Amino acid sequence: MSKQFPAPIKFSKLLGPSFIILALGLGSGEVILWPYLSANFGLGIAWGAVLGITCQYFINMEIERYALVKGESVFVGMNKLWRLAPLWFIASTFIGFGLPGIIAASAQVFSFVFGITDFKWVAIIFLILIGLILSIGKTVYAMMEHITKIIIILGIPFILVLTFIIARGVDWLALGQGIAGIGDGFLFWPSGMSLAVFLGAFAYAGAGGNLNLTQSIYIREKGYGMGYHSQKIAGLFRDIREHQTVKLTGEDFKIDATSTARFRAWWRKVSIEHLIVFWFLGALAMCLLMLLAYSTTFGNPTNAQGILFVINEGLAIGGLLAPWIGMLFLFIVSVMLFQTQLGIMDSTSRIMAENLALKKLGGNQNGKINLSKIYFGFIWAQIAFGVILFLFNIYEPQFLIILGAVINAFSMVVHIALTNWLNHKVLPKEFQARLWRKIIMLLIFFTFLFFCGLTVWDKII
Repeated sequence: MSKQFPAPIKFSKLLGPSFIILALGLGSGEVILWPYLSANFGLGIAWGAVLGITCQYFINMEIERYALVKGESVFVGMNKLWRLAPLWFIASTFIGFGLPGIIAASAQVFSFVFGITDFKWVAIIFLILIGLILSIGKTVYAMMEHITKIIIILGIPFILVLTFIIARGVDWLALGQGIAGIGDGFLFWPSGMSLAVFLGAFAYAGAGGNLNLTQSIYIREKGYGMGYHSQKIAGLFRDIREHQTVKLTGEDFKIDATSTARFRAWWRKVSIEHLIVFWFLGALAMCLLMLLAYSTTFGNPTNAQGILFVINEGLAIGGLLAPWIGMLFLFIVSVMLFQTQLGIMDSTSRIMAENLALKKLGGNQNGKINLSKIYFGFIWAQIAFGVILFLFNIYEPQFLIILGAVINAFSMVVHIALTNWLNHKVLPKEFQARLWRKIIMLLIFFTFLFFCGLTVWDKII
C-alpha cells in the first residue's frame, strides 16, 4: 500500500543534516589542507576551495533528491543497479577513512596546548572516547546533530573575530584576488604545489569521498520527504526493539499534482538550507581559515613540516594578541578536529553498515535487519584499526590525511557517476533534475576525473 508524500515542515525545523555534512569537512579541508596550502603558497589558490565546495553543493543536492523522493538512501538504489556496489562502498570507505589522520591531528594540537610529549596515546584515548559517545545516545542522529551545531555555532564566530582582528587590508585584498585565481606572481597554480595535496584539498572542500552519500541517510533519519516513513538507528545501549530492526527500502507514493507540489516545496526549502549552511558557512570558514593562516604564518620556513603550521598559527596569534588567546585558538582547532573525526566515524559506519546489510538481505530488499548492531560493529572495527596503526607508530597526521584525501577523490569520481545514473534511471521524470543541473553534474564529474587523472600522470612520470 502506497504512502502519502508528506507536506514540508517549517524552515526553522529543517536545519540539521547540512550542519553534519559541513562539520565532516571542518577538520580535513577547512582546518588542515587549505590553510596548509595558503600558509605555504599564498592565497592565490583560494579559487580551488570555492570551486570545490560549489561542486559539492550540487553533488549533495542530487543525493538529497533521491532520498526525498524514495525515502531511502542512495545505497539501496545503487545496489539495485549494480550488485557489486555494496562491496565497493564498504572497501572504498574503510580504506579512505579508516586512516586516522584527523584524530591524530586533533591529538597533536591538544597535546601541544597541554604540554604532552607523545600525542600517540592521546589519539588512542580520543578514538575510544568517540566510540563511547556514539554508543550511548538514545538515537545516534539526534546526538550527532546536537554536538555538531554547538561546535559550529561557537567555533566559526571565534575564528571570524580572530581573522578580523589580525588580517590587514592587503591580506583581504589577496583573498579576493585568490578567489579569482590571482596569486603573488602566478595565476591559479603556484610553482612547486603538489598535485596530490591540491587534489586532496579539492576533494575535502566540504565533506568529500563517500561521505557525501551519507546526506541521503541523514535525510532519511531526519524524516525529510518520504524519509518521514523511515526508521532511526538507536544507540547501542538502548533496548528499543522497534528501532533496532530497520527496514532499508523506502515507501511508494501516488504520483499526482499534490505529491509533485509537495516535493517541489521540500526541494526549495532543502536547497536554501543547504546553500546557507553547507555552501555559505563552509566557504566562509575555509576562506577565513586560509586568510588567518596566511596572515599569521606565510613565509615561515617550518610550515611544510606536517601540521606544524597550525602550531605556528597559535604561537603567532599569541604573540600578536595574548598567549592565552593563541592557546584557546589551538584548543578550539583540536575540538573541531575531534568533532570531525566523530562525524566521520558515524557517517562511514552508516555507509558500511547499510551496504553490508544490503548484501546480507540479498534479493529480499524489503526485509528487515538489525542495522544498529552492524553499525556499531563497524564503529569499533575502525577504532581498533586506528589503535593498531598508532601502536605501530603510523600516526603522522598530514601524511595520513593527504593519503586518505587522494583515495577519497577517486571514490568521488565513482559515486558522482553512480548518482547521476541512478537518478536518471529510477526517479520519475517529474522529480528529476532539470537539464542545466544535469549539465553541471556532468561537468563536475569530468572536473574530478581530470584532477585524478592529472595526479596519476604526475606520479607516473
